[in-house]
Amino acid sequence: MLELLENYRNLILQTLLSLSLTLILYLLRIPIIFLYGLCTYIQPENLAQNNAGSGVRAAIRRPSNTDGDPKPNNELRRRNRSKDKSDFDETNAQIFRIKLDEDHLRSRIYFTQYNSLFVVSFLSLSSFLLQNYFSLDDKKGLLFPLVLGFISLCKVSVALAKISIERSASKRSEKKLSLIFGALGFVFGFIISAGVFPKGFDFHLGSLDAFCCILISFSMACIAAFLYMPAGRSARSFWVGTDQIRSNLSIISCGWFGRMLLYANYIVSVFTSLLWIHPLAEILVKRSSNASGMVGNVGFSTSDFGKFRVLCLLLSGLLQAMAVRPNLQMFLNEAVLSWYQRLHGSKTPDLEFSRAKMFLHNHYLCLVALQFLAPSVLVIIFLGLSQIDLGSFAVSQLVCGSLPCTEFVGQVGLLMSWWVVFVWSAFASASLVFYRRGVLYVS
Repeated sequence: MLELLENYRNLILQTLLSLSLTLILYLLRIPIIFLYGLCTYIQPENLAQNNAGSGVRAAIRRPSNTDGDPKPNNELRRRNRSKDKSDFDETNAQIFRIKLDEDHLRSRIYFTQYNSLFVVSFLSLSSFLLQNYFSLDDKKGLLFPLVLGFISLCKVSVALAKISIERSASKRSEKKLSLIFGALGFVFGFIISAGVFPKGFDFHLGSLDAFCCILISFSMACIAAFLYMPAGRSARSFWVGTDQIRSNLSIISCGWFGRMLLYANYIVSVFTSLLWIHPLAEILVKRSSNASGMVGNVGFSTSDFGKFRVLCLLLSGLLQAMAVRPNLQMFLNEAVLSWYQRLHGSKTPDLEFSRAKMFLHNHYLCLVALQFLAPSVLVIIFLGLSQIDLGSFAVSQLVCGSLPCTEFVGQVGLLMSWWVVFVWSAFASASLVFYRRGVLYVS
């Protein structure tokens, strides 16, 4: 009995870990707790009826008279408006803040996909950590992280594909741009996988046949196409959350901790995306003691630099996961900003657009949560697959090119993980530049 437990220790531990975590995640409703307490907003159709007999208080309203002698609405209208009357009622110029609970979240579309992806990706991360960092050298339980990682990749790919073709979730121009960036990603991926520009990027895939090059390029094209719209939303959340528009509205910008997460996530992602580009890679690696100047004379050793890049990818994925809540809160606050701009842009504002925007932002809450969660899942899963030793799987030798199988799969996993971070950083940085230049704006 003891010998059997020793021989199948890895398999038994992986099974027990997966079952226990599944029970904990579902019984404690961890995916719901992750989004619990976010504030959403509604603009009521009829304030007098909705506010009667209820304890709901307005989060923001138009400035009123503060002299201690409030004037009736009719008197305010006569005093503030010209002779031509308008139908705008200032008592309806306010919105209500609601904290999301379990019932709210379960009623949103794509909640099921979000919930299952959260659970499976958490199981995959735990399985990778158990396999790689707890000295489990036997190969009998290696199938667990591989299967969980493959299921996670399939779930996130299907979810992003469905979101990309969702009719009312994005504009037609955004869908067209996604296809364009997907085509550019295919070309970019073919250049890297075929080794057309070997001195530009620090990836060593060996000599690949045409099928492998096309398969890797197609995967990179899908990632570029699927992440264009989420990265744009992330840049908009960063722009609003860090108060780059200088609105000075505390209800719109996030607190100091959320703002710190947004800055850290962006900085680490951009820095990590540059670590596989040769100029920076050559500067940070100490190649020989006889090199002249700083390049090649100071920095990490080659092995330490490889570990440092892996840790940066892991940190980038974890920070993106931690930034999901502030990003999602800023997505909800964006509707408040639109309402505020339209309310103060005219004496008789038309708030129907703001009411529709608030409804859509509430309706697509879990869809956007999926978009913000997907990059971190992709980064961590690809990184975990790159650290697995596949030498014991004989079938894997058929797709390994001229390199040993473990090294080849590790390089492809690192390439995909880096590509997610690179694409996300490039799209977010370009969007922030356009916001800064006034080409794009939040409304």
